[in-house]
Amino acid sequence: MNKAAFSGIRVLDMGQIYNGPYCGLLLALLGADVIKVEPPGGERLRYRSTDRIETHEFMMLNSNKRSIVVDLKSEAGRSLFRDLVCEVDVVIENFAPGAMERMGLPPASLLDLNARLIYASGKGYGNSGPYAHMSAMDITVQAMAGVIASTGFPDGPPTKTGPAFADIMGGVHLFGGVAAALYQREKTGRGQIVEVSMHDTIYPALASPLGAIFNNPSSTIPERTGNRHSGLAVAPYNVYRASDGHIAIMSVSERHASGVLMAVGGESLANDPRFADRASRIANIDALDAAVEEWTATLDRWTLVERLAEHGVPSAPVLTVREVADDRHLRERGMVRDVEHPVRGTIPVPGSAIRLEDSPVDAICAAPRLGADAAAVLQDLLRADDDRIAALIASGALGART
Repeated sequence: MNKAAFSGIRVLDMGQIYNGPYCGLLLALLGADVIKVEPPGGERLRYRSTDRIETHEFMMLNSNKRSIVVDLKSEAGRSLFRDLVCEVDVVIENFAPGAMERMGLPPASLLDLNARLIYASGKGYGNSGPYAHMSAMDITVQAMAGVIASTGFPDGPPTKTGPAFADIMGGVHLFGGVAAALYQREKTGRGQIVEVSMHDTIYPALASPLGAIFNNPSSTIPERTGNRHSGLAVAPYNVYRASDGHIAIMSVSERHASGVLMAVGGESLANDPRFADRASRIANIDALDAAVEEWTATLDRWTLVERLAEHGVPSAPVLTVREVADDRHLRERGMVRDVEHPVRGTIPVPGSAIRLEDSPVDAICAAPRLGADAAAVLQDLLRADDDRIAALIASGALGART
């Protein structure tokens, strides 16, 4: 078997919450040595109660990493961090704008120390532009990027997405930027700053609602269309009641639409002039959806999927989060993996959504306990002996294991 794609790449992951840590997780699962650099007490996602037990969210995003605690608010800690920077390939951070500068660690100064460094900066709105100064969380970026305005039903309030859409989109793009910069470094020998704005990453995902605006400038299509197509350009396209929940049905071609009509009502419905073509179906969308739901409500979700598949129609059951948590497809593909944690026991964590045939993801280890790998990291990167490690702990630069 070939070595993992990022074998030999060392990463200092200062990411917090979801954005930066997910970028680090993707690198770790593809073979990089990812060292999670945390402040005293741990990053904010690690503990969210008085119990010193890692949250499940933390466990999901920090597999296959090592942990070290460095106090970047102390000069001794900053000095240690600079020493570590000289020995790694990538630094990841998604702090608020200006945080690194306020700590005396501006990105340019780190590249001065290590000209081959890839400095990956995940920000809410980037480092330039009128919004750059604004603090950002997933929900605030969703608000600014049009996600909340376009999610929900026309007669309901704007609604955020359930998943942390902006955070994970930012993390994926940051990973892509790091991979591109590492590839470019092979040709130039130089590192660089990689910057990703969560806000930027959302705009392409607005293709359907933006299409409604620019394809039909005089259109009165509402910003929120519920489970219907965002641009109301396709029908049937909705989430319909089933006898045991709901099912999503999508028809993007005449063949799909004809298949739905045949499944629902046979030739009589397929030949109904109200549904003869796309424009007619859109004009009569309420009647169409009512006919479809009258049929779907009589059958369970998986039976509906089978019946629609017989007519070549894409559909899927609306699975609950509890159902997805142990989905057999995700488990068979290795996207859900069980790991053993010394406190939490056996828990499910994500595998890698990126599959490389020459280097499949092997074992996955549980997220590290806070500071658990400090001695090993300093020995590996700085060749530090026990006396130096003890001195760093005594100075407050290096946090002790918990």
